[in-house]
Amino acid sequence: MLDESAGRRTPTSSLSALSDAALARELARLAGARLLELRRALAHLPPRELKDRGDADAQSLLASGLTAARPDDAVLSEEAADDRLRLDADRVWIVDPLDGTREYSENRSDWAVHVALWQRGDLVTGAVALPGLDTVLTSDPAPAVPPRSASAPLRMAVSRSRPPAIATGVAEALGAELVEMGSAGFKVAAVVRGEADLYVHGGGQYEWDSAAPVAVARAAGLHASRLDGSPLRYNQPDPFLPDLVVCRPGVADEVLGVISDLQ
Repeated sequence: MLDESAGRRTPTSSLSALSDAALARELARLAGARLLELRRALAHLPPRELKDRGDADAQSLLASGLTAARPDDAVLSEEAADDRLRLDADRVWIVDPLDGTREYSENRSDWAVHVALWQRGDLVTGAVALPGLDTVLTSDPAPAVPPRSASAPLRMAVSRSRPPAIATGVAEALGAELVEMGSAGFKVAAVVRGEADLYVHGGGQYEWDSAAPVAVARAAGLHASRLDGSPLRYNQPDPFLPDLVVCRPGVADEVLGVISDLQ
């Protein structure tokens, strides 16, 4: 869904009244708006300092918002110490305050904010803010994936700087066009938005890199799994989740078959 009100503020006290889906959406939107404001105000900073400030400010906003709205829930974040109490919790928010710090510091649009909720074994909601596009994608309401022309070549979202070998191998086997872009969340969002047909990653990620994008992708009817086709599992003792496939369901069997042949 498109969020037309990126500059609007939501009082912290009112967050607790929101549903989980609306809370994820609002917190992702607020963090994205804050990051845009910060980048405009601190454009003079060296990239490394801007990345650090962005991470810290977005983490602070998300942490305070979740504490205010859902004080009994656990949180797993890239930018905070891992509280192992989450392993016994029924509800765990999995967040990445700034996915794509390099793109953010380079004044690009291909970065994201991730907010997802895991509950009793699986992801139940997620929101991916794309502040550079003034867009927030959510699992509820789920986005509609634009149709694909059957005669067009497949398009694969890949890193613009370091695509993993498995991705380039799959692209070559499928005759897919490579579409270079930044953060993991932005790549999954590209499949959701119909700008790519698949995203294959094997270079190492963590739960916060994919939780919210996967929640949105699954709600939109896309295929999402590990490279071997097994389920993506979250809130694990080790949050390292190294590989990922997100694609249109109509090409999932072909994509997984090619991956199997290459491994």
